[in-house]
Amino acid sequence: MVEIGNYNSLSILRSTRVGLFLGDEDVDDLLLPTKYAPQDFAIGDTLEVFCYLDHEERPIATTLDPFIKRNDFGYLRVAEVNETGAFLDWGLEKHLLVPFREQPVRMEEGKWYVVFCYLDEKSFRLVASGRVEKFLSNNNLDVKQGEEVQLLVNRKTDLGWDLIVNNRHRGLVYANEVFKKLEVGDRIQGFVKQIRPDNKLDISLEPLGFDRLEPAAQMIYEQLLQADGFLGVHDKSSPEEIKSLFQMSKKTFKKAIGTLYKARKIEIRPDGIYKV
Repeated sequence: MVEIGNYNSLSILRSTRVGLFLGDEDVDDLLLPTKYAPQDFAIGDTLEVFCYLDHEERPIATTLDPFIKRNDFGYLRVAEVNETGAFLDWGLEKHLLVPFREQPVRMEEGKWYVVFCYLDEKSFRLVASGRVEKFLSNNNLDVKQGEEVQLLVNRKTDLGWDLIVNNRHRGLVYANEVFKKLEVGDRIQGFVKQIRPDNKLDISLEPLGFDRLEPAAQMIYEQLLQADGFLGVHDKSSPEEIKSLFQMSKKTFKKAIGTLYKARKIEIRPDGIYKV
């Protein structure tokens, strides 16, 4: 069964002037236009193609990779706005519609938005929604404390940054625990710092516990090597200077240089740290 809005493995059934017709056990007439067809092929070969609806709402295949797929979140630019809604550039010829009812604020041409792509049950069309929260749930969490997770930065709040966790849950990283530049739409890795009684997820962008020291110490040591063995910072340096240089808190920095000192890789002097 071909899934619209996703990748499908289909066999080449026949070649025509307009392209290759693909199929499986249930479908035998899905067109892959000539411009997307491979130069070398044989009838019976299997192709991995993305299937969507063309301008006439007919299923069609492409070898292009869209920026988003069905039941997924993405960060897309508005290519056009008209009386129907906003149309997003998702890397395919036909733009992806965001109906006005799915826009928490009216989208503007040229601007970027976090959206969710889904198949509308009434029209059977692929559409997107800017109301991403309704597609997220923390009722049945499938993550554990300390687990590494995939994150999409959704928006900035008074507390910090609202995150989409593993494409299904909501999470938050507090502003005072962010030591690198974040932008809406960034895809990054993080860690589940805490699961609250109400199933809210506190996220850390750095490894937790003792594992946190190793990458921080390694990064400082690598910068030390690149600076010919001297860095003009130490445990008395300001938190702002440390954050600017290393994108980490002063607490993490002090623990990291302590690790390097105990490993006899550095010396800590009044004017900075030196490679041993």
